[in-house]
Amino acid sequence: MMQKTRIQSVVLSTFLFFGLLSCTNYEKRKVNVDFSDTIIQKPNSIGDSLSPIYIAIASMTSPRETFNYYHDLIDFISKKVGRPIYFKQKKTYKEVNELLETGEVDFAFICSGAYIEEAKHKHVKLLVAPVINEQTYYQAYIIAQKNSAINSFNELEGHSFAYTDPLSNTGYLYPRKHLFNLVTNENIFFSKTIFTNGHDISIQMVNRGIIDASSVHGLIFDYIASVYPERVENIKIIEKSELFGMPPVVTPIDLDNKYFKRYRDIFLSIHEDSVGMEILNKLKIEKFVLVKDSIYDNVRRLKI
Repeated sequence: MMQKTRIQSVVLSTFLFFGLLSCTNYEKRKVNVDFSDTIIQKPNSIGDSLSPIYIAIASMTSPRETFNYYHDLIDFISKKVGRPIYFKQKKTYKEVNELLETGEVDFAFICSGAYIEEAKHKHVKLLVAPVINEQTYYQAYIIAQKNSAINSFNELEGHSFAYTDPLSNTGYLYPRKHLFNLVTNENIFFSKTIFTNGHDISIQMVNRGIIDASSVHGLIFDYIASVYPERVENIKIIEKSELFGMPPVVTPIDLDNKYFKRYRDIFLSIHEDSVGMEILNKLKIEKFVLVKDSIYDNVRRLKI
């Protein structure tokens, strides 16, 4: 894999978990990883003659992995509702937010950072959030190559760094707050930065030695470490953040209340169903619960 002064493109295969990275010409400043624009998947077999439900998932992992990760859960919900669910996926959190703003989806799984942006403009309603490790909170992990001399965020000066998405809490807002506190900015502090559009991709790039460090969703890192330990074998965690409110499931603000209640009740009862519980166990989710907007207040405080 060849690294020069610019990255022209990093192309992710949608047929593999992490895909194949093709890197040429590493640019000095920000570069966006190239994804296909939109993926529309049909994860269930309920008759297409019924009026479908459209949902979206902000890609906190790579597109194919996101679909694989949520497939069984969405299929379960589809059967409970009795309508087919079509799965829309955009490459950025902002594009998913736009689907919510225009009412093109019934509900969406989004990042905490994307949520506070939409809540500020009163575009969405909180539906539910997952409980993982008996809590509705998670952390950012600052990661670096294991064999490097980097052991703190301050020691990242002069190194390359991977962000996830401009609306990502753990993958953007949190490291940017660090820079603000150091009275500097990314153009001065880092040698180069990129956006990967997926926490798993950021993890992969650090593990492969393509990028020196990154800030990633702690639960995604933990999941990969437990299921695919070889994919983090060259990584060390140099910092864990404070606790942040768990990425929620939301609906457009003007979704009909009867549908809102229907979706909410299904999510809240998944863990009471034996098939649903099996699906949640695979996702390492204990259940979905109602949460208050206030659990995202410390995410708001990261905005600078």
